[in-house]
Amino acid sequence: MYKILVCDDEKDIVSALKIYLSAENYEVTEAGNGKEAVELVKKQEFHLIILDIMMPVMDGISALNEIRKFSNVPVIFLTAKGEEIDMILGLNVGADDYITKPFRPVELLARVKAQIRRYMMFGGGSGQQETNQKLLRIGGIEMDDSSKRVTVEGEEVNLTPTEYAMLKLFMENPGHVFSPAVIYQTVWNESYTGSDRTVPVHIRHLREKIEINPASPRYLKVVWGQGYKFDGGNR
Repeated sequence: MYKILVCDDEKDIVSALKIYLSAENYEVTEAGNGKEAVELVKKQEFHLIILDIMMPVMDGISALNEIRKFSNVPVIFLTAKGEEIDMILGLNVGADDYITKPFRPVELLARVKAQIRRYMMFGGGSGQQETNQKLLRIGGIEMDDSSKRVTVEGEEVNLTPTEYAMLKLFMENPGHVFSPAVIYQTVWNESYTGSDRTVPVHIRHLREKIEINPASPRYLKVVWGQGYKFDGGNR
């Protein structure tokens, strides 16, 4: 049974989430603020965290900053409608996805399932990892898909499952230009609205981890008006 941590100071929201998630056979643990969430993640194994941004004691952004120091568990942020700045901040500090309140249960569950599936494919949790032995190497970047390990110039980099899935898409298709819509549909496994900022933010975050100079990328490059492509890293 997959374990989900729900963190929100609004008890009605937590109760609703628990009803929806329990109906899908997820084991739900509750937290009322970011500090409680951080402590719970240190002590227990979770397959997903649903984290509100605006909370007392410790907000969601600060909590995720702490969690990312020791865990790559996927995180879905809950944001109030129209709080785009908070959403972008959340993605920048390592959130995998976000959903606005009030949310539709069908959309919420679809995003939950997608994140957990990607996390388990990445080798998360204590479950059985896939035995795919594929090794991808482009320039100074190497991806071992059996261990879900990525190194840049011999140094291991710590990617979230979403960042890993995005990098794998690019490394399996070097030179191919992917539009933001195709990237989103492939990595997030859902339709693209055309106004979402998620892909550009994750691209920037991935660059910060694999590029020596993210402002002048060697590998992950933009093709203006078309999308992004992964080059061989020729200087």
